[in-house]
Amino acid sequence: MSDAFTLLEVAGRQVRISRPEKVFFSARGETKLDLIEYYLAVGEGVLRGVRERPCALKRYPDGAEGAFFFQKRVPAGAPEWLQTAEVTFPSGRSANEFCPVDLAHVVWAVNLGCLDFNPHPVRRSDLSHPDELRIDLDPQPGVRFPTVRKVALCVREVLEEHGLVGYPKTSGGRGMHIYVRIAPRWDFTQVRHAALALAREVERRMPREATSAWWKKERGRRVFVDFNQNAKDRTIASVYSVRANPEARVSCPLRWDEVADVEPEALTLATVPRRYKKLGDVWGEMDARAFTLDSLLELFEQQKAAGLGEAPFPPHFDKQKDEPLRAPPREGALRAKPALAARGRRQPRRGGSR
Repeated sequence: MSDAFTLLEVAGRQVRISRPEKVFFSARGETKLDLIEYYLAVGEGVLRGVRERPCALKRYPDGAEGAFFFQKRVPAGAPEWLQTAEVTFPSGRSANEFCPVDLAHVVWAVNLGCLDFNPHPVRRSDLSHPDELRIDLDPQPGVRFPTVRKVALCVREVLEEHGLVGYPKTSGGRGMHIYVRIAPRWDFTQVRHAALALAREVERRMPREATSAWWKKERGRRVFVDFNQNAKDRTIASVYSVRANPEARVSCPLRWDEVADVEPEALTLATVPRRYKKLGDVWGEMDARAFTLDSLLELFEQQKAAGLGEAPFPPHFDKQKDEPLRAPPREGALRAKPALAARGRRQPRRGGSR
């Protein structure tokens, strides 16, 4: 095979691949072509996470250990068949972003050096109303992975008590993600409030292991439940994405009975295709039912009444309604948590789908 380029037929399209033998992952020497073959092997699985969703292109032209850059606008010279969606950002600017609809789109992006995929939580048919609630568990320095597992299981407990079903996955790094399919009825602010309420409730139950503190100096050696990943314009690596590390670890979907023992380093570009062939897509039922956020939004209002309201937004956002001062706390200042201390455990709520 030529080191210059080759043509692959994917989903009825001809996709040009330049330098297919270029090494992208150093631990086992996997190449650009190996990455393409991986995505073809888990095809329906990876499409579940990105189909009809605008994506920022995160490009690693020199492989996983090289420099990367984000490209929000589809580059000039893209094939005519490439699908896009016009996304408006908090700044008011907009861009036509890559919007995959089949595996030809996935392969085209890999050729540009995209190792993973970073979709918005909306589909192009309705860019104002997310259809995913995303819970990002971000272990702070010094936190070991068993603690992340424990926090994930607590998230599941809270979700179930609010009538919701979560789907867990490894992040491909040190953390975990849990997604909930929701009806596209709520705007980004409401979905973020639901995530914030959940984060605070998890912290209330596991104050030594979990935190909802936005400012790093307040988090300590705990798992940050990052509610701001649900703010507009924030993205997370999609399910089955291969992450930028030498071992080519995968953001791999899990069954809940696997969470207590999962070892992220075992889930890589080399191993996940065999798992997929054996188990199929373990998130295969995710789209069968869309849930309501009413119960979590009720919890947010209860927390607000007890003394906790809005939380800081990411720094690139304009000042938001009811947002507290967007500045880290002074040294020695204690973060007041009246609602976390005051609330008791909710009783399970039945019938969450809408």
